[in-house]
Amino acid sequence: MTPSSVVVIGGGLSGISASLECARAGATVTLVESRGRLGGAAYSFMREGISADNGQHVFLRCCTEYRRLLGDLNAEDCVTLQPRLEIPVLAPGGRRAWLRRSGLPAPLHLAGALARYGLLSVADRGRVALAMAALRRVDPDDPAADGISFGAWLTQHGQSSAAIDTIWDLIARPTLNLTPADASLAQAAQVFRVGLLENSCAADIGYARVPLSEIHDRAAREALARAGVDVHLRAGVTGVTPESDGFRVDVNGAPPLRPRAVILAVPADRLARLIPAEAGLSAQTLHGLGTSPIVNLHVVFDRRVTELTFAAGVDTPVQWFFDRTASGGVERGQYLAISLSAAEAELPMTAEELRHRYLTALGELVPAARHAEVVKFFVTREHAATFRAAPGARALRPAPRTRLPGLALAGAFTDTGWPATMEGAVRSGLAAAREILRLVAGAGTARSEPSRPAELAGSVR
Repeated sequence: MTPSSVVVIGGGLSGISASLECARAGATVTLVESRGRLGGAAYSFMREGISADNGQHVFLRCCTEYRRLLGDLNAEDCVTLQPRLEIPVLAPGGRRAWLRRSGLPAPLHLAGALARYGLLSVADRGRVALAMAALRRVDPDDPAADGISFGAWLTQHGQSSAAIDTIWDLIARPTLNLTPADASLAQAAQVFRVGLLENSCAADIGYARVPLSEIHDRAAREALARAGVDVHLRAGVTGVTPESDGFRVDVNGAPPLRPRAVILAVPADRLARLIPAEAGLSAQTLHGLGTSPIVNLHVVFDRRVTELTFAAGVDTPVQWFFDRTASGGVERGQYLAISLSAAEAELPMTAEELRHRYLTALGELVPAARHAEVVKFFVTREHAATFRAAPGARALRPAPRTRLPGLALAGAFTDTGWPATMEGAVRSGLAAAREILRLVAGAGTARSEPSRPAELAGSVR
């Protein structure tokens, strides 16, 4: 055992970030991952000749640490980022609106878009503006704000059901993976304040131009190798035991590892099985975070049906769709991915039921889809895609530091202040690495705390 050895358990974005940060500071790092790939919940796969992502993962300009990770992976050319926020919003009957930001400072940058948002009455638009001003005054770190639902707060602030459906849900559902009625006010306030209300360019949308695994697996492996991290795939950890001079990490089918420090960067349910009792975190607390599902529908048409690269839907079951033709390797026709967050109702539906409901609904938004032949259709389901950012969840989210010196936690469910996003995962890995580096590598070589996006000059699952 070397004096500064660290084992990172889990090869998702949090584990990748933690490993790179520890290696950068001079630690000897081993990353073990039970699957045969890196990337965790943000990956791609082959199905019926298509390279498909498990879900549509987007990021915003305010996702400073995820964007910095892309630089570390030499993968900045693999993504695209809007020069200025522009969201087409479609409704049945040919109705369309745009959410565009101007060059004015926040929050005035959205005033024009809201004033022209024809899917809401003039009176509702005025009440939305007042509620956004009030939301800026909500402290995301206030336990009282975490104790009530965003939906209840919206109702108290005069928001009609139409306003909730066509404005608030449009942003809250894909970022929180919950409806406003089910989400914590504190978590919603963090999303809207950081993403929309404090910096004019924070919400510009970015997404991968290539299959996700090209970034989070292939490019990540190369970056980890350059950093000197020893990566072991298909290496399931069966136990973590504290010892007098560090830890024993038992790996299925391999000799145990004995590092000075451990970062557990695994999902909450697996953490509940692995974490030593001495760490002071109960399985009951972790299970209390709950889960929320995401369902994605993958549709290939025999021809192009829309020129939009993505769009949101209102007054329709279709929440968001994205054109993934190029990244999916589809040479003829068009490949659209329909992303459904907070998908409890859709989770038990059969593929045929989903096909009938959503292709009919898509045709009401994109008329050309009614006349196109569906060449391929399949469904992917993430039963436990994220934790539930419900009222009271903040108190259950564990900190990176545990009661065991040398054992730290990472994962989007940990207490980063962010929802379960790629940015939250990366920030959790950096926070865990800083805890470990104080012990084994010296905090002076660690990267400084991530800056608040609102402090940026000038910047979605």
